[in-house]
Amino acid sequence: MSVPKILTVMQARMGSSRLPGKVLLPLAGQPLLVRMVERVQRAHLAGTVVVATTTEAADDAIAALCATHGLEYFRGDALDLLDRHYQAARHYQADVVLKIPSDCPLIDPAVIDEVVGFYLHFADRYDFVSNLHPATFPDGNDVEVMPIAALETAWREAQRPLEREHTTPFFWENTDRFRLANVKWDTGQDFSMSHRWTIDYPEDYNFIKAVYDALYPTNPTFGLDDILQLLNKRPDIAQLNAHLAGVNWYRNHLADLKTVDSSQTRTV
Repeated sequence: MSVPKILTVMQARMGSSRLPGKVLLPLAGQPLLVRMVERVQRAHLAGTVVVATTTEAADDAIAALCATHGLEYFRGDALDLLDRHYQAARHYQADVVLKIPSDCPLIDPAVIDEVVGFYLHFADRYDFVSNLHPATFPDGNDVEVMPIAALETAWREAQRPLEREHTTPFFWENTDRFRLANVKWDTGQDFSMSHRWTIDYPEDYNFIKAVYDALYPTNPTFGLDDILQLLNKRPDIAQLNAHLAGVNWYRNHLADLKTVDSSQTRTV
């Protein structure tokens, strides 16, 4: 059996109502997006990592950054992320597609390998594997994996705006059509609503920068356990964005999603 061609798609754009240009903010001497691509590339099973940005003029800055740093990038639809992912997958002739958002600069490569490894082991059994439906890992370790055939089905048939904008809800919501699997954190704990390691607000940047400043200089390959140990020693860092823990995009779509409930999100 031939080895499938894996493509990791990291969607990124300059526009953000709460923190514009967040992917270019500095982390340990480089833009956040560069640091995050480095982390994702450390995963053994990430395959080719491509930054999927938009064709809008504002995102020329992201394309230029990728070109400067030798990063793969693809430009597509600004609002239809399902189309952007699918077109990137076609361009790179991918067999398997990973979706990882660019607002997860603390993502652990070992978590990526765990989720992708599970998918590859059971590829004949599942059409979609993630670690966030429901989530148990600290928020910001988001990995979703699907074969190109399933992604094409979603691209062709998904109609609702939230399905186009968020790429994968078409899978979650059609459990009668797709065989889904979820990888839980093997500690048995659920930190998804208590530990926020993603970036959407200025306080999130302050938190992520503090983690990088504390860990990166002596251990640039720091992982999930290293961050947890740091937060135990430095509760002041954990407090920087603790009031935003559990806030995610689900909060605006609870009436639209059958497979997500109010226990999985919180308002600001």
